[in-house]
Amino acid sequence: MKKVEAYIRHEAFEPIRMELLELGFPSLTVSEVKGSGRQKGIVETYRGASLTSHLRPKIKLECVVATEDVKTIVDTILKYAQTGEVGDGKVFVIPVEEAYRVRTGESGVEVLQAHPGAAAEA
Repeated sequence: MKKVEAYIRHEAFEPIRMELLELGFPSLTVSEVKGSGRQKGIVETYRGASLTSHLRPKIKLECVVATEDVKTIVDTILKYAQTGEVGDGKVFVIPVEEAYRVRTGESGVEVLQAHPGAAAEA
């Protein structure tokens, strides 16, 4: 199992989410985060004073998938997040030793799969 963690622009999120849903990967964790990198800060003027914010808003997208699905997830993220400009973001792939479903106590790759009837409930 692997955890795919991506930091992307806000506008890239919805197309990524839709395609991952169509591909059968509905389970995502999404956070609004701020960070700094090579992208320059934002200069704003307020009451005649210039303020520079070096922290840029991003979306942090996380999902744990079977090792064989990592390429599909990463390719989908790159397809929609890549503009060729500084600030497009980063994608990290991290090993996951074990996973447990709290409700049932199941463990392993089975917890990554939607349970029967999940699509009908959504």
